[in-house]
Amino acid sequence: MDDSQIVQLYLDKDETAISESGRKYGPYCNSIARNILENWADAEECVNETWLRAWNAIPPHKPAVLSAFFGKITRNLAFDRYRSRTREKRGGHMVELALDELAECVSGEDDPEKNWKEQQLREDLRRFVGQLPAKKRYMFIQRYWYTESIGNIAERYGVSENSVSVTLNRIRKQLKEYLIERGYDI
Repeated sequence: MDDSQIVQLYLDKDETAISESGRKYGPYCNSIARNILENWADAEECVNETWLRAWNAIPPHKPAVLSAFFGKITRNLAFDRYRSRTREKRGGHMVELALDELAECVSGEDDPEKNWKEQQLREDLRRFVGQLPAKKRYMFIQRYWYTESIGNIAERYGVSENSVSVTLNRIRKQLKEYLIERGYDI
């Protein structure tokens, strides 16, 4: 079933939409949630919650790219669950490591004066990542969107972990410079 048909099922409030979404996008969403949570049961709960959130969001929303719509919902749910689960215990978790690496480039402050810049920051990040050569762009996205380990990325591209670490470090430095040039306080 194609995406427009699945969206139409949601618009019609046909419960088949959920099973079709799970069939087509379940593995994709599970992958996102498992990379963040590192726990199959928690990931499965996030994916189930994704279908419920989609059910409640369509309509009024009518997503143009269904995979991105589901992926974003799943990712947000997984990070929420991760924060909730690790609120009292902090350690060297993979997600924390990936987010800490980016912390030097993008502040996570909840400053009301800076909230209005959020949309511009997203656009600037999209532009920056979009101008990277394909291999570097994919490494960056796999690390910081899908929170894949450096070892998995290295294996995927047939390079050493050190090579991936150096590449990501250089990209983060470029990102920091790019954002400073655009007036962001880093």
